[in-house]
Amino acid sequence: MENKTIRQKYFSSRNIVLVPLAIAINMSIGQLVSLVKLPIFLDSIGTVTAALLGGPIIGALTGLLTNLIWGLISSPVAASFAPVALVIGLATGLCAKYGLFRSWWKVLISGLIIALAASITAVPIRLYLFGGVTGSGADFLTAYLLALGKDLTGSVILTVITSNVPDKIVTAFLGWFLLKGLSKRFLSGYPFASTVLVGKTASAEL
Repeated sequence: MENKTIRQKYFSSRNIVLVPLAIAINMSIGQLVSLVKLPIFLDSIGTVTAALLGGPIIGALTGLLTNLIWGLISSPVAASFAPVALVIGLATGLCAKYGLFRSWWKVLISGLIIALAASITAVPIRLYLFGGVTGSGADFLTAYLLALGKDLTGSVILTVITSNVPDKIVTAFLGWFLLKGLSKRFLSGYPFASTVLVGKTASAEL
């Protein structure tokens, strides 16, 4: 019975449709940002939205699949960062579960928490798999810090944190604004969102 409840809660037909839509949002916006070499990523907007609507498991699944699919289609580097994308979805869902998407200042805190979780996961991948250089716009900061005489590890850590903090804060707010604009009737179709964002917490459990 418990397994059936979990399947109904996290793998409902709505959530199954939500995941590919969120993946498409991630990849389209992320590809655009990559082309113009912005110092932030904005490739997790779909993941954050999926986590807010469907919960941490759906958020984590969306992030993981986004990067794996992206890696198969066009960017092997993206596949290497699949664990980071998974952590972003999981952290977003957990922040929502504990009420950190109910006001703007709590969303700001959520963005910082998500950025910290993503940074902790990304630093060793960026450092040990790619030598600190991945081809993103953030590489300019790494190169600049190295030119100033900073060591590679310190440069990568500072680059990852500096790029993740504004990126995840902006992403968290974009996801929050999106859900704030949706009707309660629509949100009622997503039990996690309706309990966490509308103000009831009884059934918003991992």
